[in-house]
Amino acid sequence: MGPEVRFHLLGPLTVTVGGRPVPLGGAKQRVLLAHLLLNANRTVSPGQLIDALWHRDPPTSATANLQTYVWRLRRLLPDGAVLRTHDAGYSLVVDPGEVDAHRFARLVGDAARAAKDGSPETALTLLAEAEALWRGDPLEDLPTAAAWDAELGRLVENRLAAVEERLALQVRLGRHDPAIAELTVLLAEHPYRERLWQQYLLALAGAGRRAEALQAYATARERLVTELGVEPGPELRTLQAAILAGDPLPGPAPVAASSPLRQLPADLPDFTGREEYVRELSAALGAGPAPVVLTGAPGTGKTALAMHVAHGLADRFPDGQLYVDLAGTGAPRDPAEVLADFLHALGVTGNTVPAGPDQRAALFRSRLAGRRMLLVLDDAATAAQVRPLLPADAGCAVLVTTRGRLPELAGAKHVELPVFGEREAAQLLAELAGPDRVVGEPAEAAAIVRCCGYLPLAIRIAGARLAGRQAWSLRTLHDRLADESSRLSEPRVGDLGVRPSFELSLRQLPPAARTAFGRSAVLGAQDFPSWVVDALLDRAGTHDVLDVLVDANLVSLTGRDSSGHPRYRLHDLLRCYATELLAQEPLPVRRETLARVLSVLLALAKTAAAGLPPAFGAMTGPAVAVRPVPDRLVADPLGWFTAERKLLAAAVQLAAEAGLDELAWQLTAAAVPFYDLRGAYDDWRRSHLTALAAVEAAGNRAGAAVLARGLGQVRLYHDEYEEASRDMRRSAELFAELGDVRGEALAVAGLGTVARVRDRPREALGFYRRALAGLERADDRSGVAQMRNSIGSTYALLGSFAEAETWLHRARALAREIEDPHREAKVLTELGTLRRDTGRLPESLTRLRLALRILEDLDDERCSAYALLGIGQTLLEAGEPVQARGVCDRALRVFRETGNHQGETTGLALLERAQRRRTPSAART
Repeated sequence: MGPEVRFHLLGPLTVTVGGRPVPLGGAKQRVLLAHLLLNANRTVSPGQLIDALWHRDPPTSATANLQTYVWRLRRLLPDGAVLRTHDAGYSLVVDPGEVDAHRFARLVGDAARAAKDGSPETALTLLAEAEALWRGDPLEDLPTAAAWDAELGRLVENRLAAVEERLALQVRLGRHDPAIAELTVLLAEHPYRERLWQQYLLALAGAGRRAEALQAYATARERLVTELGVEPGPELRTLQAAILAGDPLPGPAPVAASSPLRQLPADLPDFTGREEYVRELSAALGAGPAPVVLTGAPGTGKTALAMHVAHGLADRFPDGQLYVDLAGTGAPRDPAEVLADFLHALGVTGNTVPAGPDQRAALFRSRLAGRRMLLVLDDAATAAQVRPLLPADAGCAVLVTTRGRLPELAGAKHVELPVFGEREAAQLLAELAGPDRVVGEPAEAAAIVRCCGYLPLAIRIAGARLAGRQAWSLRTLHDRLADESSRLSEPRVGDLGVRPSFELSLRQLPPAARTAFGRSAVLGAQDFPSWVVDALLDRAGTHDVLDVLVDANLVSLTGRDSSGHPRYRLHDLLRCYATELLAQEPLPVRRETLARVLSVLLALAKTAAAGLPPAFGAMTGPAVAVRPVPDRLVADPLGWFTAERKLLAAAVQLAAEAGLDELAWQLTAAAVPFYDLRGAYDDWRRSHLTALAAVEAAGNRAGAAVLARGLGQVRLYHDEYEEASRDMRRSAELFAELGDVRGEALAVAGLGTVARVRDRPREALGFYRRALAGLERADDRSGVAQMRNSIGSTYALLGSFAEAETWLHRARALAREIEDPHREAKVLTELGTLRRDTGRLPESLTRLRLALRILEDLDDERCSAYALLGIGQTLLEAGEPVQARGVCDRALRVFRETGNHQGETTGLALLERAQRRRTPSAART
């Protein structure tokens, strides 16, 4: 093997062979190499390289010069690094292990895995090795290139995150004093980095310096509020409250060995067979925290096998077992609710249980750290339901049962459970019915298990029936099972048969309750609020009917939703029985019942949407004539949408399948303000596509026009500009055909936004002016305010600042006149940007901070993040790079949570510029 080759980006650009530096030539060749290394093993176009070398002001000979630099660089590169020329550009082929930035990422990843595997000392060693690779700011000796900002910002951010992780490990291990000393220095450099403050408070409190920890919180809050205009985040506030109250702090808190948690249901005393799977699962559950997923068809005995294995591993997990039925085949349980139950079991009660699901998951992982526990997650619906419930500690194991496969559950081991083989099936039948009877009639025994499809559940019922009927021969049961028309009804034991038991319960109900039970199947496998029963029966005041169903155990009360209202559901088998009853009603009655329920849901959605910040371009259709429902149901609009989010999505699908196209499009359109506010882009897209297919099949042009506009908006949020433009044009054409001036204007405005984000401001201005004229004719004052705002911001892009300010002031005046605080906040954000672009930095901060306060009061996380980003950019221009990084951290968190890649890229670029401004280099002047 030849001498070791290393490429160094984490500091001045250097290349070494055997530890000795390689000469790299002049500045242009070094910039060329840096750009290729930042894009190692990827093809880079000549245009990108020219932009990096000459900053958008290239000479006429740029292409020829680039070829010369490539030729020279190729001669200087050490063996093993290949600079290739392609039709599309150039690529530098290197071993990632030779580039320090890649080695840094690998070491940090290894450290994370070591920490999860219960080896914090190893993790600390790896993180120290990773940090040692940094020799300064990345590429600090080279002139800046705009194309590098996001990637260098990411490197700097990852470095600080690694330092934070190392300090968190030190605090976790009780090494408080050195952590306090280092955190003191870091906080002087990064005073707005909230995770550093969290570790500082934990270290002080852990060292017994509680008063200093509380004073540190006060200092952090004062800086954030007075200098940035923002309150501390929820994690920091929760930690301060815990220190103040003397509550246990986040971190390892093992359960006493004398009282391990034992939540498992009982093992089956007559568990039979499955030896191979018992061995496989037992071995897999000893290999770390990666979940083991047991899948199989209904009735294959997944839960029975999981319980048997879990009980057999009790000694391996001395801290106990946690168990939950996730109800995946009925109304899947919310992981946040499950986390609350688990936290209660682990000793976290009252208001110390965090409100947010992410915070609950983090606290849950902290509580399991250092423990050896087995989690059994029974009947999971999706990987998304399981992920928040997974521990990170290597001492824990997770066994999941599910009817469907969960391939997207990263790192999981999947075990598929088939039906019994003939031997196992016969063994179970013999265990239950008696071995002598099976031996005496082997052919009939084989026929019985064959009629049961070798399904363990059916065999268990058949064996129990034989055990209770000693006078029966096996031939008797075989003859009964041989008739396929009665095969589903036949496997029953006394009053334990499914259908007879349901029929008995139903006969005891009053007529209205029987009708409501059958019609409840119209919503499919959904939990539902109480008003649904009113709609099912088409009358008010049906609480007595609902009470009867609950008392008869035909409807279950599942708890309260996020708005505080009770929720109900049918067990999945009961729902199947209700579906049979519903099928007995005439088709027009079934369709009318569904339409009535969905119409009430739509009316509530429209009322709730009116209480949210308006989403520009959202259109909900005409008013809905329904029986009045209590206003208290939507007193908390955001809470109502949060509670009914799943029901709304299912309602769109149900309406589409039933041919209720008008309801389908109005239901999905009514939810757009909520989707926009919460960044629920997947729900937005999915429901729009479903409803669009329905309206197109029905020839509903009005619905198609609205949905095309909404679909174009969500595509715009996902940076799918060609598709967004196509949808907006289609919407505008349909509205024009319908003579809908307002709808056409809103679609044209969307085309303007597409043009603006694609850096075509003059084209955007034309669309916006056209849209403004249409909205003025339609007397849509909120839309007019938005168009004035859009025109003003576009003039600013063109450098026409006086014209921009005129339009923005007119937009703000109208927003205040119509009492639309959300619109005013968005105008203030643009005014703050304009003030920054024209050098009026104090005025910029004033307007941006005012916008942020309004948006936070409205609970609009997405727009608040953009306001924070604007504040950060102004602070950077004002020569406050450290403060700029602080607010940018907050914005990045939101962008990442909502999947806003464009916002995240902009934020990372700002972080990099802030870092460069903090540590200036003569090479960058």
